[in-house]
Amino acid sequence: MATSTRVPLEVYLRNFEYEPDADYVDGEIEERPVGEDSHSAFQVAIAAWFFMKAREWNVFVRTELRIQTTATRFRVADVAILDAAISTQPVATHPPLAVFEVLSPEDRLPRILRKLGDYATMGIAEIWVVAPDKKLFQRFENGSLVERTRFSLPSINIAFDMSEITRLVR
Repeated sequence: MATSTRVPLEVYLRNFEYEPDADYVDGEIEERPVGEDSHSAFQVAIAAWFFMKAREWNVFVRTELRIQTTATRFRVADVAILDAAISTQPVATHPPLAVFEVLSPEDRLPRILRKLGDYATMGIAEIWVVAPDKKLFQRFENGSLVERTRFSLPSINIAFDMSEITRLVR
């Protein structure tokens, strides 16, 4: 189960030893639920799909990336898709093009929605949640999760059916 611990921001930023890496929310470390096999399989499939297209789409693919969503909030995305035209940093401070969160059995909707809200506040255009057990993809839209089958980033001409990712899961 996820727990919280209070620490100064500078301690969090110097410490990359949380296993798995943890979110930092207004002075508290929020441990993230540990993924199981299906979580890991979907995380790899999403990263692999975008990695195969990375040169064509001019993107970087990162797993478990720390993203500074506000001055006092740092979230760790399961998979982040970054614009390759923007230089990378140890902690992302520019909004990724897209983030994917793959649900673990211990994940709870209120915590996930807060995290997705932080991504939206930062200005991330495509925020997705994957339920591995149901092979379900949901897009975060106006504060709610909406089932979708198609990913689209018109600004850089990316569009595909989510079944492309599901086919990679083994």
